[in-house]
Amino acid sequence: MTVSRNQISLLHVAKAKLGLTDPEYRTVLVHLAGVTTSKELDTTGFEAVLGFFQYMGFAPLSARGANYGTRRGMASFAQIELIRTLWHEYTGGQAGEEELTKWLERCWKISSMRFLKAETAPKVITALKAMKSRAA
Repeated sequence: MTVSRNQISLLHVAKAKLGLTDPEYRTVLVHLAGVTTSKELDTTGFEAVLGFFQYMGFAPLSARGANYGTRRGMASFAQIELIRTLWHEYTGGQAGEEELTKWLERCWKISSMRFLKAETAPKVITALKAMKSRAA
């Protein structure tokens, strides 16, 4: 069975994150999966290549927080995850969810991410983007 577009995209993201050149990437494909392009990969080959990339230090992003579901008038899961990601990038990974909650409480009077309203979420995102750009 061939791999999906998303799986191929994941391999290309890993290649970029690891800083591999195209010849190095193709060498990995040939040696581990016996193919010359990612479009020829099967499931076993994909798992072998991805496993090698993870061994080299690639870690796919995954959701780090709770999904509160779809609630009318409240921030979406995507907005909450973007806020978490921006916070992580702004702090360099040094401050976690607890510090984010303290910042939200202090600046936005929100005691938890689950109480973030849909109309406030874009403002929080914009503020975090501005803080991140000033820090850079």
